[in-house]
Amino acid sequence: MTIRDWPEDERPREKLMMRGAAALSDAELLAIFLGSGRRGQTAVDLGRELLGRDGGLRSLLELGAAALAALPGLGAAKACRLHAALELGRRYLAQELGRPDALANPSACATFLRTRLAAYPYEVFACLFLDNRHRMLAFEELFRGSIDGASVHPREVVRRCLAHNAAAVIFAHNHPSGVAEPSQADREITAQLKQALQLIDVRVLDHFIVGGGAPTSLATRGML
Repeated sequence: MTIRDWPEDERPREKLMMRGAAALSDAELLAIFLGSGRRGQTAVDLGRELLGRDGGLRSLLELGAAALAALPGLGAAKACRLHAALELGRRYLAQELGRPDALANPSACATFLRTRLAAYPYEVFACLFLDNRHRMLAFEELFRGSIDGASVHPREVVRRCLAHNAAAVIFAHNHPSGVAEPSQADREITAQLKQALQLIDVRVLDHFIVGGGAPTSLATRGML
């Protein structure tokens, strides 16, 4: 039996049109992007099989395009569709941060930063450059390191702030271990950067630590 033989209100596309995307399961959402299954499997069956591998949806979508394409039932075309969908989501969040009131809600910023940094198996230090109304001017990954840490250079951060004519910044880096607790080194580099940026009148609004769950805000913790 193919999906076309299912009752109309159980088919993923028709279900989405009638009830909205939130009504679909992870496997049904995957099926829409996959488009088709393989011999003996519907797209929903294939989606369930893929979700059963190595930790579910997050682990699946964090695979690189080549690794994703190599999974049974996928291939380059389906892998590209999934990666394109992820990138569209990231760009949507980035545009949302350009709205004047976007950063009034720290959770929007935290969500964006998590989508950009959570998947890396090594540390990445990034920066959101903001104008004087706290709208995003740019997002840049400035430093990359090993799983043990990244070397952050205040001079380079100052240089990039001047290049973007930024009035404020929000820092972020990931902990590949998944633990989003700020270390002593995290607090020290934040203090160094804050001191360096005071010389050019750029304010440090926050520093997020991205781990396995919700990112941790140093500003919320009173560490800025």
